[in-house]
Amino acid sequence: MADLTQSLQEQVLQARSNGRKLNIVGGGTKAFLGRDADADADTLSLAEHTGVVEYHPVELVLTVRAGTTLTEIDAVLAEQGQCLHFEPPRFGDATTIGGTLAANLSGPARPWTGSVRDQVLGVRLLNGKGEHLRFGGQVMKNVAGYDVSRLQAGAMGTLGVITEISLKVLPKPAATVTLVEEMSLAEAIPYMNRRAGEPKPISGACWWDGKVYLRLSGARSAVDATAQKWSGEVLADADAFWQQVRDFQHPMLADTDSPLWRFSVGATADLPELDGQWLVDWAGAQRWYRGPATMTDLEPIARRAGGQVSLFRGGDRSAEVFPTQPDALKAIQRRVKSSFDPDGLFNPGRLYRWL
Repeated sequence: MADLTQSLQEQVLQARSNGRKLNIVGGGTKAFLGRDADADADTLSLAEHTGVVEYHPVELVLTVRAGTTLTEIDAVLAEQGQCLHFEPPRFGDATTIGGTLAANLSGPARPWTGSVRDQVLGVRLLNGKGEHLRFGGQVMKNVAGYDVSRLQAGAMGTLGVITEISLKVLPKPAATVTLVEEMSLAEAIPYMNRRAGEPKPISGACWWDGKVYLRLSGARSAVDATAQKWSGEVLADADAFWQQVRDFQHPMLADTDSPLWRFSVGATADLPELDGQWLVDWAGAQRWYRGPATMTDLEPIARRAGGQVSLFRGGDRSAEVFPTQPDALKAIQRRVKSSFDPDGLFNPGRLYRWL
């Protein structure tokens, strides 16, 4: 464990003085996300900026340095029977909490337990002037600066160097059961949404290869009662299935030569048939697609479905990989970027070519 804030601050000030750009790197496990990093920029590493700053199990609040790995956090929380309920993906042992927030990544439980963005209570970060700023707090009722903390979710490091993160944590569920049933995708979408609308302890709803998977988590009595009432067979190796989906180790989501597209749409949206493979998560709100397509092909489909599409991994990373933004929103994003990073030091072009 080490606090490298002063060193990081000095590196930011030196880069600004020398007119250099900085690529912010944690564990390096998510280098494939976003557009290609600027090859001419210097590396600012947070891999050694690690450790628990404060942990209050009774108050369900954890504060850690941004380079702390999810493996370390899991171990600390497990001692108190707690966990990160948004199920952050692990792309390897070096996956950090800072990169998870910057990429706005959450796992299968996201529709029911919230996203990483929802669990962030506060952050500390270095802005482009080298100032070490604090936003938000360490208690759930604290809302001062909370929106600024949330801005870091999905910013891909373009708004500053996150040094500390305060998160809400929750107890581990007492029981978990997964029910699996054969079903077509056309049948599964309304079925998952109907089940998700019931007052039951559902924590996962996924469809893959002709089968729908429903996960129940919570008090054992509630889980057992629901499992007996609902149809489907109990999945024997359920933890392995959900871990594969969470960590992108599932055959459909794993790193291959073919591009992987992420549709974020309304849970009941009706998408046209496309050549290729689908995996549907979040009861239909998140849909993964592999097939012969381009951003030009897929963006109109996503817009008609009331959502967006992005190129999650693979494909041409020198082109735009995130949804096209209207001019008004571009202007807002540029102003926000200028407020945090007036000289454009951090992760140039990683989010968008124009940012």
